[in-house]
Amino acid sequence: MMAQYLLETKDLGISFGGLKAAQNVNLKIEKNQIYGLIGPNGAGKTTIFNLLTGVYRPTTGTFYLDGEELCGLPQDKINHRGIARTFQNIRLFNNMTVVRNVMVALHNQPAYPCTVWESLFRLPRHFKAEEEMRERAKELLRIFDLEEERNNLACNLPYGKQRKLEIARALATGPKLLLLDEPAAGMNPHETEDLEKTIRFIREHFDMTILLIEHDMKFVSGLCDKVTVLNFGTVLAEGDTRETLKNPEVIRAYIGG
Repeated sequence: MMAQYLLETKDLGISFGGLKAAQNVNLKIEKNQIYGLIGPNGAGKTTIFNLLTGVYRPTTGTFYLDGEELCGLPQDKINHRGIARTFQNIRLFNNMTVVRNVMVALHNQPAYPCTVWESLFRLPRHFKAEEEMRERAKELLRIFDLEEERNNLACNLPYGKQRKLEIARALATGPKLLLLDEPAAGMNPHETEDLEKTIRFIREHFDMTILLIEHDMKFVSGLCDKVTVLNFGTVLAEGDTRETLKNPEVIRAYIGG
């Protein structure tokens, strides 16, 4: 039976001692949607990302990707099942080249079979897999206009290009669902506009479903099909993006009063 939603969470929550960081969060995200998870600082947004990627184990509820329950699996298994993420604070291998950053994410893909022994003894299949991974990495970098930077160290990229590289690396794992944690943070208006176009291209080119956390409401309004608003770890509102952003309770949560 085909799953109705690509991602579905049921009463998802976690407590740290007596603090309920998230509770009763029910997300229903359809395939190929760009979905926003928004709310004021401390609302529990990144906590939800950490639950969905296995950094934390839920204390209540569960979640499903394409109908398969993933709750309780370790991070690498969840990634292999099809969830990849970027981070609020960019996490690249700064002293590796741009192309190597992407190739790292390709190493466990079945399309590039190579055992530890074949790599250790530099056997022919090692070199074949390396070359194929390099070509695939270059294809991904081309999408983000980073191919010319491929032999530069990641740490030498401008901030906006580092953000793009992190997204390219996440896509290299072959996800069904891409989680973007504040992708536009720190970007200037030109970079933000370019990022919006890139995210739309990713959805269309990779048939990708995207869940993003973002504080730039103009960015969210122009990009997201639907949103869920969190406040104090619980769902405050959800629905069509523009209508939800007009909700007086949502406005109050953001500006106080």
